[in-house]
Amino acid sequence: MKRKIFAPEHEEFRATVRSFLAKEVLPYYEQWEKDGIVSRDAWRAAGKQGLLGFAVPEEYGGGGTPDFRYNAVLAEEFTRAGAPGLALGLHNDIIGPYLTGLATEEQKRRWLPGFCDGTLITAIAMTEPGAGSDLQGIRTHAEDRGDHWLLNGSKTFISSGILADLVIVVAKTTPEGGAHGLSLLVVERGMDGFERGRNLDKIGQKAQDTAELFFHDVRVAKENLLGDLNGAFVHLMTNLAQERLSIAVSGIAAAEHVLELTTEYVKEREAFGRPLAGLQHIRFEIAEMATECAVTRTFLDRCIEDHARGELDAVHASMAKWWATELQKRVADRCLQLHGGYGYMAEYPVARAFTDGRIQTIYGGTTEIMKEIIGRAVLG
Repeated sequence: MKRKIFAPEHEEFRATVRSFLAKEVLPYYEQWEKDGIVSRDAWRAAGKQGLLGFAVPEEYGGGGTPDFRYNAVLAEEFTRAGAPGLALGLHNDIIGPYLTGLATEEQKRRWLPGFCDGTLITAIAMTEPGAGSDLQGIRTHAEDRGDHWLLNGSKTFISSGILADLVIVVAKTTPEGGAHGLSLLVVERGMDGFERGRNLDKIGQKAQDTAELFFHDVRVAKENLLGDLNGAFVHLMTNLAQERLSIAVSGIAAAEHVLELTTEYVKEREAFGRPLAGLQHIRFEIAEMATECAVTRTFLDRCIEDHARGELDAVHASMAKWWATELQKRVADRCLQLHGGYGYMAEYPVARAFTDGRIQTIYGGTTEIMKEIIGRAVLG
C-alpha cells in the first residue's frame, strides 16, 4: 500500500538523510562497532546537515518545526542502514522535548545551540542497578544545600553515557514523596564527583556507547533544575508517548527491511535443485510476515499522523511500541532461520538485525509494562 503521510519536503529530507549516511556514517561504522563508540565528528556533521533539533526554535539554532514526520524519516533511514550507534533519535525524540518544553530561557540559551550543532551530546539517566521501570525504587538522591543540590547515587544502562556532555538525571529530592518526590537535575561534563563507569559490552548495537554513571557529592547548581521541583514523574509521563512511538517507528522499519533482504535471499538461494522461494513453506512464511508488516505499518502511520497533530495518547503509543517491537523481534528471528547457517554469520545483515533489535522490546518500557498500561486503560 502506498504511504500517504509524507509530503514532498519529507521525501526531500529522506534523500538528505541517505546522503548523510552514505558519506558520514557507513564508511566508518565497522570501526565504530569495534571501538564501541561513535566519533564526535559524526555528531558535528549531523548538526551541520540539520539533522539535530528539528523541533528546537530557530532562534536557538534549531529547525523550528515540531513535525514528527521528520523524526520518523530519520529513524526509518538509520534503521534501514543498520546504523543505530549514532543515537540521533535518542537526542532528538527523547531528550529534545525535555529541553524545549521544560527549560527556562536561560537554560535554553545555554544548552540548545550546542544541542543543535552537535557539540553537546545528551543522555537521560533513569535506570538504576535496582530500579528499572519502577520509579519509586530510585535511590539516587539530591539534598538541598541552599544554592545547590548535592547529588549522590548511580545509574546504569545509560545510552550515550560515555559521550554525553549533558545528562538529565532523575533523582529523589523529597524522600517521603515516592514517585512524586522525584526531580530532573541536569549534570554537565566536568562536574566534580561525576564519574563514568565502563562502556558496557552489549550483544548488539555495539557502536552505541552505553555506560554506568556514578555521582558522589556532585554539586548541581539550582539553575540546573529542569522543570518543576518534585515534578519529574509528570514530566516523564508527558514525554513517554513520543519516546515509545520513536522506538515503534524503528521497529516496523527494521522488520520491513530484514524482510526485504530475506525475500531477495530466498529467490537466489537454492535447495534441492530450485530456489527456496519455490517451496510452499517458504512462500507461506514470507506471506505471513509481509501481511503482519503491512498491517502494522498502517497502524504506525496513523500514530505518526496523530502525534504530528498532538493527538497521540499514551495507550496507543504503548500499543504501537509493544506490537511493532515484538513484530521486529519475531520477523528477525524467522528471517535468520530462512537464511540457514549464513544467518548466524556476523557479516550478514540479518545477523546484525537480530542482535541489534533485541533491545527494542526492553528499553523505553518493556512489553510487559506496555501491556499493563493498555490493560489498565481498557479495564478501568
